[in-house]
Amino acid sequence: MLISMPCGFSRPALLLLLLLGAQLVQAGVLVTSKRLNPDLAHEMVLAAVEACRARGYQVTAVVVGRDGAEQALLRDVHASRFTIQLAREKANAVILSGIASGELRARRRDIRQELNQVDGVLLLRGALPIRAAGSLLAAIGVSGAPGGELDEACARKALDGVEERLGFAE
Repeated sequence: MLISMPCGFSRPALLLLLLLGAQLVQAGVLVTSKRLNPDLAHEMVLAAVEACRARGYQVTAVVVGRDGAEQALLRDVHASRFTIQLAREKANAVILSGIASGELRARRRDIRQELNQVDGVLLLRGALPIRAAGSLLAAIGVSGAPGGELDEACARKALDGVEERLGFAE
């Protein structure tokens, strides 16, 4: 009886691939990483925009993953389109450093101008790291309130709303 294998692999070839895969994992060649669930990212940007709206500010909130790619973005009705770039680049500063964008700005005054020349990174207050199980998962950035401390407060409100769930994440 002849058994056909999926994708055109013969049985010996499939066995070889499985063994090779197991060796790669054992050899430490492959890396696994924790990622933020996109539903949670969406919930966070909504919470940040609503927190700022409640204070009378029209903002954009963005969550970027640990690779700097957007996971969720929400711009309130009257927030300038430029707030999209500002929120994203603040969040990228967090991904670059692993600390709040305002903290990075304060700590590295000596190279602030140079860091602001890095494409896609902006050292302004308003972005916070999102951590769980000892890993930096993502960052949330907010822009549009009249001051970075107000942007950061809205980001903090969003982060506080999911903190308990992040604390139990594995």
